[in-house]
Amino acid sequence: MSQPATPPLPEDLPCDYSQPQVSAVDASTLPPTNGEAIIIEAPPPSEAPGPGVPARVPHLGHAILFVSFAGFTLLVSQALLLGMSHATTDPQKLMTAAAHPKLLVGAMAITYVLTLIASFFVFPLLWKRSFSNGIQWDFDIARRNAWKLIPIGLLVGFLVQAISSLIPVPKSIPMDDFFRTPSDVWLVTAFGTLLAPIFEEITFRGFLFPAFAIAYDWLSLPRTPAAREHWHNTTGLTLASIIFSAIFSSILFALIHAEQLAHAWVALFVLFCVSLVLTTVRVRTRSVASSALVHASYNLSVFLTLFIATGGFRHLERLAR
Repeated sequence: MSQPATPPLPEDLPCDYSQPQVSAVDASTLPPTNGEAIIIEAPPPSEAPGPGVPARVPHLGHAILFVSFAGFTLLVSQALLLGMSHATTDPQKLMTAAAHPKLLVGAMAITYVLTLIASFFVFPLLWKRSFSNGIQWDFDIARRNAWKLIPIGLLVGFLVQAISSLIPVPKSIPMDDFFRTPSDVWLVTAFGTLLAPIFEEITFRGFLFPAFAIAYDWLSLPRTPAAREHWHNTTGLTLASIIFSAIFSSILFALIHAEQLAHAWVALFVLFCVSLVLTTVRVRTRSVASSALVHASYNLSVFLTLFIATGGFRHLERLAR
């Protein structure tokens, strides 16, 4: 598949650009910025960690904590489900059972739900603001613009599928195991259009994207008192940090799907491009809920095509290459 076109987003999407009042800083002493774009809202002064001082969150430490907890929970949930469903000590049988689609999807669903629940209570304690505000979820923007965002996801999805027929893909890939029986396909469809897009967008666009951008700006910050004061009194991200983070987080987004696609580099490049589209939506709308809605619509287009091609998932043999 070749790179999908990135459809433009409307210019008039509503969002809140408000910033808290902070102490005045001499503009002549501030470090220069290149196309600064505010994408992380500062909390009201009453919620700030200091008197009127906005905090930059989620930073890299928060992202590492979120991903580490999710990884640990996934390992535990897989072990528990495997132990409950297969009372055997044969390593070969355990490995085969662990790769079963229903067990994998069940473990991921448990992991996603538990991680989000824990994050909902833990991160507000660290951020001094709500979880949704910290990751800039902003469901209202997604709801008001759903009629624009859903077609974007569907358009990108159908475009990618149309180009997919031209891409050389291995005859057998691990993802095929999720489409062996109708029950497996229905399970993956529900998981892929409801829970997975929400969790993946919170992970990549809610945590990793701002974390990498914040880290980039911090490392490139001039080591002067004026620059440090400017850093502590603003929440702006430079254009360079946004571009760097969009590319780096999109590379990671593609890599987590590498095993499912048998490391087919062309298919991974397409996923990289799709991730850039999702990041663009997140930046332009300042809403992770918006990119999650586009992501869900993109996944829905894939399953909708599959549903039609297999007669309602009844003739999965038609998928054989």
